Amino acid sequence: MPSTITIAQNSSHPLTVNRLGYGTMRLTGPEVWGEPANRSEALQILRTAIESGVNFIDTADYYGEDVTNRLIREALYPYSADLVICTKVGATRRPDKSWVPFNTPENLRTSIDNNLRTLGQEQIQLVHLRLMGYEGVSLEEQLGAMFEMQREGKILHVGLSNVTRAELEVGLKLGPIATVENMYSYAQRTTLTHAHGHNPGGEEVLDLCEQHGIALIPFFSLLHALPKQLDNITEIARRHNATPAQINLAWLLHHSPWLLPIPGTSSLAHLRENLAAADICLSAEDMTYLG
Repeated sequence: MPSTITIAQNSSHPLTVNRLGYGTMRLTGPEVWGEPANRSEALQILRTAIESGVNFIDTADYYGEDVTNRLIREALYPYSADLVICTKVGATRRPDKSWVPFNTPENLRTSIDNNLRTLGQEQIQLVHLRLMGYEGVSLEEQLGAMFEMQREGKILHVGLSNVTRAELEVGLKLGPIATVENMYSYAQRTTLTHAHGHNPGGEEVLDLCEQHGIALIPFFSLLHALPKQLDNITEIARRHNATPAQINLAWLLHHSPWLLPIPGTSSLAHLRENLAAADICLSAEDMTYLG
């Protein structure tokens, strides 16, 4: 099981990172809104993650709003040379805490400039275009704006988030797609439909990502992963003296070398537990048993 992954490996500016990152969404207040309940612990989580070898952090300016970006800057600036901070654009929040598209070319430029300002960067190394529907703005227009800002130097690499297989195929024809960020876990591999829409699953695009050397970044890999009755993962956890959540992360790391999990937490203890999953070695028999 490789311990690192190289993003945009065929580009002139590849980024090699350790294969367990950290997603910051849960550092915010309830419903991904407002300041964290324990600001000092939130800052310590970010510092401990970096001290423990994490060098890939996922954020968005609509987390909070702007809460996680400000926490990252306060905790980690000036940034170490090997740290990759990945953000997302294409959405925003309303005062009622709803999530809505913010994806016209003008919207996307506003979001990129805001991320640059709040993170204190001159260039963002990796930006995911979060697909939230089109509403008169085509995928071609959205990605065109992203690639334009890439040519301007505001963005180093462009990725797609919440993307179907058909959308990824279109994206690949429009320009270099460095990464995909989709919901993916041991128990949730295909599209999840819910009251607010749908989240395409990682399994639907994994083979395409592997063919094109695209890192697939699973999100919500803990939140939706672990119905209590998953006997197989519970048994493997028992054999390895681990938690089911840790086995879920270990399964992702073993399932494909192109997976880069980013488990998030607002607890320092849970952060350490998640990071320990990278040390779990699942045998071929374990993986077969998990299915």
